[in-house]
Amino acid sequence: MKEKILCLLKEAEGYISGEYMSQMLGVSRTAIWKTIKNIKLEGYVIESVTKKGYRLIKSPDTITPEEIQYHLATKTIGSKLMFFESVGSTNEEIKKLALQGENEGLVVIANQQVKGKGRRGRHWVSEPNTGIWLSLLLRPPINPNHASRITLVAGLAVCRAIRESTGQEVYIKWPNDIILNGKKICGILTEMSSELDYINYVVVGIGINVNIKTFPEEISNIATSLCIESKRLYKRADIVKGLLQHFEELYESYLETLDLSLFIDDYNQYCINVGREVKVINSEQTLVGQALNVTDTGELVIETNGQKEIIHAGEVSVRGIHGYV
Repeated sequence: MKEKILCLLKEAEGYISGEYMSQMLGVSRTAIWKTIKNIKLEGYVIESVTKKGYRLIKSPDTITPEEIQYHLATKTIGSKLMFFESVGSTNEEIKKLALQGENEGLVVIANQQVKGKGRRGRHWVSEPNTGIWLSLLLRPPINPNHASRITLVAGLAVCRAIRESTGQEVYIKWPNDIILNGKKICGILTEMSSELDYINYVVVGIGINVNIKTFPEEISNIATSLCIESKRLYKRADIVKGLLQHFEELYESYLETLDLSLFIDDYNQYCINVGREVKVINSEQTLVGQALNVTDTGELVIETNGQKEIIHAGEVSVRGIHGYV
């Protein structure tokens, strides 16, 4: 009932009476009053005036299903959303749900992660009330060898959503980071369970530093947030809605062709590596060269010593010559 009452309050042009809401929802006015009292405890500012009713003045910065799914324009992604106040890792939580048979499109989102992780098991700072920590469950009918391309789909979706919601000029650092002013504001971790030629599920974990105001000294030179760079706070639910909508659109395009061809021009436009000198590091060697482009199939092409090298997303690290980017 809370979700329905919030929807009525948000869509009302002015005051809406308790009597009207009770008739619409088929409950007593006392039930309406009690629910609104509880909603206020969550940070919603609701004005109550005798003989006029209730009016929503302000919504808090919350990432609950009631906020995210309100006017969410997707068919599958986010159709079911599970919110946790605090969780070890959204990726670990959604993998348990995947094994229980949850459908594609499930989103698990948390206000805080206490065991958040990035690539190669690195710890991810996930403070409460400051960021977007979510995971998407997918069951794509594709060969497991092509699953890494979904990371690039997610990267472009995040980039589009942040630019659209905040106006900040963020860029993609191939293959799984989002960059603002030369520092990382978002990481993407894609994990998969598969057989030889069949995918059981893919989990895409996304962590976005939104309203974090400080970072530990050891990472302050490479990590930042939207708040630090713009000196303002943002509503996280707006960014999440944009992210889910852009991801669904791009994911559907990807499944049509099984590559990035329908949006590769946009990807290359936003890829901060393209046109720059980069250092590619893996367990066997380090290559230095100029990044030329990202291919339809998601590889990074670099030119080194007059030769073109194709770099596959995986256990590689891409850095700038003189710093993180």
